Amino acid sequence: MVQSLSKNWVSLDTAQPVWKRFFMVAPLAVIGTREAGGYDLAPKHMITPMGFDNYFGFVCTPSHGTYRNIEEYGEFTVSFPRPDQTLITSLSASPRHPGISKADQVINSLPTCRATEVDALFLEQSYLMFECRHFKTIDGFGRNSLITGSILHAFVEPDYLRVSEQDEQQMLYKNPLLAYVAEGRFARVAETYHFPFPKGFKR
Repeated sequence: MVQSLSKNWVSLDTAQPVWKRFFMVAPLAVIGTREAGGYDLAPKHMITPMGFDNYFGFVCTPSHGTYRNIEEYGEFTVSFPRPDQTLITSLSASPRHPGISKADQVINSLPTCRATEVDALFLEQSYLMFECRHFKTIDGFGRNSLITGSILHAFVEPDYLRVSEQDEQQMLYKNPLLAYVAEGRFARVAETYHFPFPKGFKR
């Protein structure tokens, strides 16, 4: 039975962005790119698989170095940090100072490792890492853009690899995931439950 919307709801003014008026759970990853004079790392939470094939996408803006680097070099990495890497992930977002490359300011001080085929860095000890070739960028979401890539290589830490006949709750309890609670908070995801899909459900 369809009911009318309750009068208790708060109507938000959509003349302004609504995203700071409530919390949302999002994944958190660090995008790695090559740039003149070195490398760049930048945390992103507006990220998503692009469907069920090996495509990945994230939101960026043309004013950021990540956008320009991908336009120039055509590739990037994705590192999914663990909860105990929250501080390191935050440091990768340190602002640039004029006349000094971000590599010299920040990146060279962070624990990183090189990708195998893409000329960019991973955040070392991340539990999941992708090497991506730029697929397409879609501009026009206000001042923002959607950058997508095809996944060339994917690496997962053995403790995070899903295998048949394992206790998935115990796996995640021992190896929790990092979630970003937008905006400005984070969570350690260790307790999970089976989703109650309806009988006969197919994706």
